[in-house]
Order: sequence, then structure tokens, then C-alpha cells
Amino acid sequence: MVEEIKDSDFSSSIKNSSTPVVVDFWASWCGPCKMLSPVIEEVSDEMQGKAKFFKLNVDENPVTAAQFKIASIPTVMVFKDGNIVDKFIGFRPKDTIKDVLKKHV
Repeated sequence: MVEEIKDSDFSSSIKNSSTPVVVDFWASWCGPCKMLSPVIEEVSDEMQGKAKFFKLNVDENPVTAAQFKIASIPTVMVFKDGNIVDKFIGFRPKDTIKDVLKKHV
């Protein structure tokens, strides 16, 4: 399951996780974001318990988007122990996303 996250709870959700955290930075008007969203949901379902999955709307949460210098969306970041360990920009197929995550679980 992919949970919606906001500026107010971003930091605590990332830092307090014992598993890797995947954050999908997106916006409702973004075509590639709409294509990526169901793929991220599938990966989340398949990797349940191995990683946490969040999505953050960059239009509604500009503080976090600016903090991580999100210039293009979708941007997906993988955090481990509160630090960015991987990142990709744009649509990726499910297998590619899973391969990226397997390095960190």
C-alpha cells in the first residue's frame, strides 16, 4: 500500500523507519506520474514488509519538494536510515524499480 505523505509528517516517516522508504514525488497534472502510480502500487504490494511506500504531491507540499530539489516529476527516492540511497526520474517499468529496491532491502 502506498500512503500519502505531507510536509508535516515527511521527516518523521522517513527517519523512524526500520526498512527502506520509497517516496514517489508526483503531481495530479503529470502524465508520466499517472503512468507510474499503479506500477509503484504493484511493487508496494509485492514488497510488503520489506519497504515502506509513500507518495508526496509536490504542488501541495512545496517545502519538502524544495528541500530535495525536485525539478522533474515523477521523481522516486529511496531512503535508508533517513538518507537518500537511490533516486530515479521519470517512468520506469516494474522490474527496473524492483531491481533498484532489491539493492537496499
